[in-house]
Amino acid sequence: MRDENSRLLLILSPIVAIASALLVGAILISLAGANPVKAYTVLFSESLANYYGFANTLTKTAPLLLAGLGVQVALKAAQFNIGGEGQIYMGGLGSTLVGLSLQGWPAWIHVPLALLGGFLFGAVWGGIPGYLKAVRGVNEVITTLLLNYIAINLVAYLVNEPLQEPNAPSAYSRLIFESAWLPIILPKTQAHAGIWVGIIAAGIVWVVLARSPLGYQIEAVGLNPIAARYAGMSVKRTIIIVMALAGGLAGLAGSSEVMGLKHRLFEQFSPGYGYDAIAIAFLSRGNIAGIVATSLFFGAIRSGANAMQRGAGVPVTVVYAIQGLTVLFIAISFAIERGFKKGLGVRG
Repeated sequence: MRDENSRLLLILSPIVAIASALLVGAILISLAGANPVKAYTVLFSESLANYYGFANTLTKTAPLLLAGLGVQVALKAAQFNIGGEGQIYMGGLGSTLVGLSLQGWPAWIHVPLALLGGFLFGAVWGGIPGYLKAVRGVNEVITTLLLNYIAINLVAYLVNEPLQEPNAPSAYSRLIFESAWLPIILPKTQAHAGIWVGIIAAGIVWVVLARSPLGYQIEAVGLNPIAARYAGMSVKRTIIIVMALAGGLAGLAGSSEVMGLKHRLFEQFSPGYGYDAIAIAFLSRGNIAGIVATSLFFGAIRSGANAMQRGAGVPVTVVYAIQGLTVLFIAISFAIERGFKKGLGVRG
């Protein structure tokens, strides 16, 4: 009975958090002098039911999904990867460098190599705090957060100096070769194969975490590192591996933006996907299918924000308020869940 109640709470808490955020958002919309029903109808119909709007939703979902997976992989080992934003920038940089090289190579080789470049650059950026945590005991929250600023400013320097397009009016690199572009999956839109990269990555992550010895080791370290060490597992190595994997997945989010959407590296090219990924991972409660669904939800409200402003007269900032409220309510749900489990005498 206790297990059933815990599972029910696990399913209901993110749903209640999202519903509560939308309810408070409706109040904000009303205060702005607009009709909440009309606003939400425009928001979701334009982002999910409209062909071009849905394409835009897929475009925004791809980096959110990949970065969200990066946060979740780290959480499985009880590591808090707050560095998704920086890892996205490094992944974008890695794919750009490969995309600006290998001229004349066929797309079926160039695209995978550019994706690999993004993954490796992100993995290195995630592995640094993993190493510092495992070997030096430095808190990964601090190091991943600080590395965000280093990555963002490093990319800003590169697109303003050595990588900048000659005579460019603003800070961006040269176009990567077309052989490194991700293909368009919906004609006459910007929807690209980055969403398939995200879905494939989600499947691989699920298999690794749920069906492999490495996944068992990651979970054991996350649940009880002392017991894992006594069982012969290398806790330090696991932490480094899991943080590198987390960084690599977030790096692919940057690859998706560069190779699929922008085709060049821009200063400030991520609108905060790495930070949204934290909320996505926590809302999904460790469920990979939940990460896919939550990423689609966040992608939809980002995609429909401008349509809601045009069609219902609601400022775009309300959408960002809804995202923030979602995070707030999921945090409240965690506190309620802990109290509920404590009352039932359930550990964890």
